[in-house]
Amino acid sequence: MDTNNQSIPTNLLQATTTLAENLLQSEPFMHYHKSYKNFEEDIQASLLLQNLSQTQAELRRKQSQSKISEEDLNRLRELQQQAQSNQIIHEYAEDQQAAIEYLREINQEISNLIGVDFGSLARRSGCC
Repeated sequence: MDTNNQSIPTNLLQATTTLAENLLQSEPFMHYHKSYKNFEEDIQASLLLQNLSQTQAELRRKQSQSKISEEDLNRLRELQQQAQSNQIIHEYAEDQQAAIEYLREINQEISNLIGVDFGSLARRSGCC
């Protein structure tokens, strides 16, 4: 059944819009937005995470071929250590987790109010 053409009741649309606006103005999301912006503007931090991600992908590829060397593992450890000690990355990760936790709390509150798992209602069905 195609639900894309069904119109959303005005009161539900307004409530959803208000919820989204309030979430974006909440302290956890304000902190996350600020730390994300700081991360995006810090070329060193951005490149470090990009290098870490590429190294991890390369290691997975090599692992599937049983070709991981000690040098590969040392490089991964070095990049992980650098990422963990980078203040910009640390704040970004912390604020991201705080925003996720806040969304879980909001989901739980809505679920309690309506008596149904709200998060499951928002997910798309895997069925045709």
